[in-house]
Amino acid sequence: MSRVDAEQVLHLLELLDREAPVEQLAQVRAGAATAIAVRIRQRLSRYHRRAAGLSALFDTASDLAGLQGTDAVLQSIVRRARMLLRTDLAYLTFNDPAAGLTSMRVTAGSTSALFQQVVLGMGEGLGGLVAQTARPYATADYAADTRFDHTTPIDEAVTDEGLVAILGVPLRLGQQVLGVLYAGDRAEREFSTEEVSLLSSLADHAAIALESARLLEDSRTAGETIRAHNEALRRAEAAHDRLTDLVLRGGDSDQIAAALASVLDGGIIVHDTGGVELARCGTPTRQQDSGLVAESARSGRAVTGAGLWVCAVLAGPELLGSITLSGREVLSDADRRLFERASVVTALLLLLQRSVAEAEDRVRGELITDLLTAPDRDQAGLLARGRRLGVDLRERHCVAVAEAADPRRLRSAAARALPVHSLLGVQGDLVVMVVGEDQPGTLAQRLAKELGDALDQPVTVGAAGPVTGPPALARAHTEAVKCLRAMVSLGQRGRGSDSAGLGFLGVLLGDPGDLSGYVRSTLGPVLDYDARRGTELVRTLRGYFACGGNLNRTKDELHVHVNTVVQRLDRVAALLGASWQEPERALEIQLALRLHEIVATTRPGPCTS
Repeated sequence: MSRVDAEQVLHLLELLDREAPVEQLAQVRAGAATAIAVRIRQRLSRYHRRAAGLSALFDTASDLAGLQGTDAVLQSIVRRARMLLRTDLAYLTFNDPAAGLTSMRVTAGSTSALFQQVVLGMGEGLGGLVAQTARPYATADYAADTRFDHTTPIDEAVTDEGLVAILGVPLRLGQQVLGVLYAGDRAEREFSTEEVSLLSSLADHAAIALESARLLEDSRTAGETIRAHNEALRRAEAAHDRLTDLVLRGGDSDQIAAALASVLDGGIIVHDTGGVELARCGTPTRQQDSGLVAESARSGRAVTGAGLWVCAVLAGPELLGSITLSGREVLSDADRRLFERASVVTALLLLLQRSVAEAEDRVRGELITDLLTAPDRDQAGLLARGRRLGVDLRERHCVAVAEAADPRRLRSAAARALPVHSLLGVQGDLVVMVVGEDQPGTLAQRLAKELGDALDQPVTVGAAGPVTGPPALARAHTEAVKCLRAMVSLGQRGRGSDSAGLGFLGVLLGDPGDLSGYVRSTLGPVLDYDARRGTELVRTLRGYFACGGNLNRTKDELHVHVNTVVQRLDRVAALLGASWQEPERALEIQLALRLHEIVATTRPGPCTS
């Protein structure tokens, strides 16, 4: 690299350190380094936006828990919507079902008095359609979009504000649409799915704020019944504070489940969207009821069936999972609302976990790919990347590969089953795991059982190792894949094994330099007996098989009495087990005898280890 190139690359690094915009990076003429720097900056920007979105959701949850005035909470949500989506303005309209109208409630960034006072009929304009259908709608150019019912008052207000691009999402409370939350720009713009989900999550918080305010207002106008509601509300707020605080302090699914089980006095199970159990407290494991989850997702409310309560965990329109409550056939309205609030907090937790996991999994998956495809290219770099992830590739590791009917769920289950300092990635249709263990056969059997139980379907696992260093890990991966394919071909789906566990077939699949290992695993007791006592059991076995199992021919071959042959074979049965003469076992013993003879002639000393 020339001095000029080096200076350009150094300049790029300085710009990255200052978080310079992509446009400034692109102006540096450093060839491929510039393109890489631009991609890194874009990725960092996405991570920052996602982190900012999650932080805003947590701040909004805290505001909601404090309930310092409904208008204050709604204004905070609108301001955050404008900030997070980086739009020129954001605003919120509130429905009047009796009049069939929706009118402006809160704005941020608006400069038009006409726009701030606009009233929409149900179904009119983008906002009226969102309020009527309870579905998000977005347009890059509102004036030119023919999907909406344009009216003169609405179009005049939009024109007066200078609005061009608009995104609107419903404020839903169960099946009721309370209003619409919008983000808008004064230039054409396409809104992404991620932005729709984020605005929908903020709208969910706004709906809860409105509902909480309604309950508080009711409590001021009623007698004893309302005082009971007020007590229930305080209980719900305390529970919501407790759950939100758990999330903000870095709590996990198990802690959320335990807290919710305590508050609702029942058993709790949290599942992800694929039905994999994430956490459980106070109840036996059970499968996710997909029918109840779908019903809850459609209604936005907790639903009941077969003695269970189920609430879908949603981030806007996206289904993240579900919460199942058992042991409470009847829920009061307050407890039902608390249960539903818990799903919002759980959604925040799952979004945060997914964001962190996606970033970490991407890094670990890239390392797995490089380990398997180019282990010799930059071994020092691979070792350094492993250390940054808490994995010392110089230590002994086993490589396991797993296959199941549902690879996506398999990967999710494997991430929870592996120890912390492991690597996980996907190669084709197989999940690849690098685990710091010394017994590949035991590891494969454990993973096959645990993953199969988690998915409730057969999971086949092949393993190899232990080995050290990138090149050896790549070779171990190849051996593990061969082992898995052999089990599938032999009709042994749902099993876990290494090459040694496949018997003589493992000799063909495994390391050809480890022949003595197979001999040892097959004939070890006989070899040890001969070594200790100076007997000739191995020679007797060779003669017996060479004579086709005929005792008379064997005694002539060995020049001993037939009774001696019988006594020696009885000793072999005691050492190897009574099944040693069954066809498959006999074949393995004959192969081991032949390999023992080969090893003995190519190495100094007898093959006894």
